[in-house]
Amino acid sequence: MISQHTIQQITNRIDIIDVVGEFVKLKKRGTNYIGLCPFHNEKGPSFTVSPSKEIYKCFGCGKSGNTITFLMEHEKYSYVEALRWLAARYHIEVEETETSAEQKQFLQTADSLYVINNFAQKFFTEQLLHTDNGKAIALSYLRERGFRDTVIDKFQLGYNPDTKDTLTKALLANQFNAELLPKTGLVSVRNNNELVDNYRGRIIFPIHNISGKIIGFGARIIGKNDHAPKYINTPENELYVKSKILYGSYFARMAIDKADECLLVEGYTDVISLHQAGIENVVASGGTSLTTDQLRLIKKYTNNLTIIYDGDNAGVKAALRGLDMALEEGLDVRLVLIPDNEDPDSYVNKVGAKAFNEFVAAAKKDFIIFQLEVMLREAGGDVTKKSNVVNQVAETLSRINRVEDFTKQQDYIRQCAGILRIDENGLTTLVNKYKRERLAKEEKQLPFETNRQQAFESTGQQPEHVPDEAQLLFLQDEAHERNVLRVLLEYGLRSWDETRAVAEYIFEELEQFHIETPQLEKLYETYKSQYYQGLEPNPKTLLYHDDETIRQLVTGITLPPYELSQKWDEVMEGMNILNRDTAHQDVLMSVNYFKLRKIKKMFEENQRDMETAGFDDFKRLLEVHKHLKAIETELTKKIGTVILK
Repeated sequence: MISQHTIQQITNRIDIIDVVGEFVKLKKRGTNYIGLCPFHNEKGPSFTVSPSKEIYKCFGCGKSGNTITFLMEHEKYSYVEALRWLAARYHIEVEETETSAEQKQFLQTADSLYVINNFAQKFFTEQLLHTDNGKAIALSYLRERGFRDTVIDKFQLGYNPDTKDTLTKALLANQFNAELLPKTGLVSVRNNNELVDNYRGRIIFPIHNISGKIIGFGARIIGKNDHAPKYINTPENELYVKSKILYGSYFARMAIDKADECLLVEGYTDVISLHQAGIENVVASGGTSLTTDQLRLIKKYTNNLTIIYDGDNAGVKAALRGLDMALEEGLDVRLVLIPDNEDPDSYVNKVGAKAFNEFVAAAKKDFIIFQLEVMLREAGGDVTKKSNVVNQVAETLSRINRVEDFTKQQDYIRQCAGILRIDENGLTTLVNKYKRERLAKEEKQLPFETNRQQAFESTGQQPEHVPDEAQLLFLQDEAHERNVLRVLLEYGLRSWDETRAVAEYIFEELEQFHIETPQLEKLYETYKSQYYQGLEPNPKTLLYHDDETIRQLVTGITLPPYELSQKWDEVMEGMNILNRDTAHQDVLMSVNYFKLRKIKKMFEENQRDMETAGFDDFKRLLEVHKHLKAIETELTKKIGTVILK
């Protein structure tokens, strides 16, 4: 783990304009900077960066955060990877906290494998581009397949000579640990402990992780050889875990994010050919069944997955694997089958990029409906098989179990019931039965409160509809609560009077009032706790809080969508509209409006109780009514407004 001292050094050195400016063209406007949002397509700039508050927010798509979260969102880095990126940029030495011997060994091995892989990639590229055999055998083969030099360079393709140990000798000559070499898959060990090249006579496809480091290789044999596998891949090790890897994800991540769609193909050459054609939002599963980890990697970029496979039976079956997992992850899945025994590689080269894109757009099929149609064709007129189809479809639909996907599930039930020609209510009952069965299995391993919560979520039932008026009241409450937190964050550490800070004044005024929105209450209590611990909380420190909810709230609360033009002070000479200190008035008004809103709610609740109260209770409630009315009148005078009933 990176030490807190290092993290503190990094956060102290961060310049958000410097970092975000690497990826977004920013233009100064007032005290902030604006630009076109990198997270969604827009024509006018709605992406705002505040250097003083060290936050960004897009008022179009809602994305917001600090410098670290920008790197995590834009570059798809983990938290630690983002910190390391910043440390490298600002030349900060990274200190690690104490780790176990096993962890140290794991990290040391992983670092060594990275270095070996990096050396091997350069060796393979050298062999491909700058040796006679490489150019005559491998480079000519790639060019015959239609790959241009630009895409060969982009994906760092290479060649391993068809000799016993050319790479092995180069590795040993550069003092690499001989014991580690077999772990990389680059080298294999013969019976007499002799080390030899494992990828002899093969085209090499380096496999990159999400940050661009090489974690393994795929090696394709050139030509035909009935006695050797077409592809050899790196064995699993500290870096390479097949179930967590999608080939091409490093090159596709930004295009997927921008297109809000991921195209999934089977092979390395499919990815490369589509990239060459300008279709860059594409990754490959490597011909294996999709895994949960791979689906979650896709979900980091988009909820929309389009699977493009060969149109033969094997391609159909391969495409259908992993459907249930995709549904559980909340992905919207479409399927495209390439016609005429073509694959994406050959088809895009045959018809061109424009026609390929048009074909994909027109040929997309809903995955669940496609699966149902395939199963019905296979069942034919067999009643038993049709019954099995109904059960299988119901079990699949039961995996759409998130509350927010309830409407989507109901729509699928309606469509599937129509295709199957069965009663819609009956299919709904069957779907719920599978939900309950799966829930019952999970409940055995979970505590009661967790079970109860998951039971509600898994039913797919919506909570009771809240009337529009009540929703409006809740929104008003939250707006006033957010405003109080805004002035607390902005002015809390300033002096209120000779004895108190603004924060203390707010804490005292709100002592008898409750912040009802749970997330806002959490932020309020966090600030209060840090303040009384002497930590001097402010928006900057809270921006790097370890709780993402708090980070997001601070960003949303402290960065307004609009900023007064600097020209106001020029136009309204002597008024000091921008340069006047209004903190005291801002705090006073915000706190009093907050209290007035709470008093008004209490007043309304008390009136409802009076309508049904007995004589004695009515007298007590009448006194409460008078007390609340007096407070309301006093607050109204302070604010200087009249509250109309």
